[in-house]
Amino acid sequence: MAQSAALRCGRRVFKSIGVIAIVSAVLGGCGAGTALERLTEARRLSADLFIQFTRASNAANQAVMADTDEASIAFAKQAEEIKKQVQADIDALRPVLHDLNYADETRLLDEFVAAFTEYRDLDRRILELAVQNTNLKAQRLSFGEAQQSADAFARALNAVVPTGSTADAWRLKALVAGAIADLRAIQVAQAPHIAEADDAAMTRIEQQMKTSEAGVRSALDSLGRLAPSSTQPRVAEARAAFDRFMSLNAQIIDLSRRNTNVRSLTLTLNEKGKVTSACEQSLLALQDALSKRALAGTR
Repeated sequence: MAQSAALRCGRRVFKSIGVIAIVSAVLGGCGAGTALERLTEARRLSADLFIQFTRASNAANQAVMADTDEASIAFAKQAEEIKKQVQADIDALRPVLHDLNYADETRLLDEFVAAFTEYRDLDRRILELAVQNTNLKAQRLSFGEAQQSADAFARALNAVVPTGSTADAWRLKALVAGAIADLRAIQVAQAPHIAEADDAAMTRIEQQMKTSEAGVRSALDSLGRLAPSSTQPRVAEARAAFDRFMSLNAQIIDLSRRNTNVRSLTLTLNEKGKVTSACEQSLLALQDALSKRALAGTR
C-alpha cells in the first residue's frame, strides 16, 4: 500500500512537471512570436518611412520645378501631406523599437528625426518661395505684354521715317534706329536679370537699362521737334507704347528682385541636398541594422 501511495505521488509530481514544461513552452513560444511580430513590424515601418520620405522630397522638388502656379501649389500641398505620413511612421516605430529594447536602432531613428526636423524647416522655406513663382511671372511679362508694347513702339516709330533721302530724313532714320536699338537693349537685359541671383549684378543690369531708357526718351524728344506734323501722332503713339513698356519693365524688375524661383532652386540644390542625404543615410543604416537582427536579439 505504501509503495502504491508513493507511486501515485510520483506520478502526480511528474504530471505537474509535465504541465509546467508544456505551459513554459507555450509561453516561451508566444513570447518569441510576439517579438518576431514586433521585429517584422519594425522592418515594415522603417521601409515605409524611407518610401514616404523619398515621396515627400520628390513632391517638393516638383513644386520647385513646376512652371505654373497651380502645379507648384498642388505639389507643395502633396509634399506637406506626405510629410505627415513620415511623422506618423516615426511615431509608430519608436515604441516598437523601445519594446524590443533596440538601443542602436533607436539611436539611428533619433538621428533621422533630428535631420528630418532640419529638413522640414528648410523645406517649408523652399515651398513658400516656390509657390510665389516671381521669376516665372517676370518671364511671362517679358515675353508677353512687354514684347507686345515693344513691338507697338517699333511699328509707330518706323512710320515716322520719311521715304525721301534728304538730310532731315536721314537724321530721323538715325533717331528712330537708335531709339529702337535702345529699347531692344532693355528687352535683352530682362532675361539675364530674371535669371540672376546676385543683387549687385542685378543692380548693374538695371543701370544699363536706365542708360538705354535715357537714350530712348532723348530720341523721342528730338523726334517730337523734328518729325513732320503729319507723323507727330505716330511719335505720340510711340511715346505711349514706350511708357507702357517701361511700366511693365518696372514690374519685371520687382518680380525678378524677389527671385523666389531662383532662391528656392538654389536652396534645393545646395542646402536641401545635404540635409536630404543625412536623412537617407540614417534611414538606410536603420534598415540595415534591423535586417541583421535575429529573433535571439529580441527581448
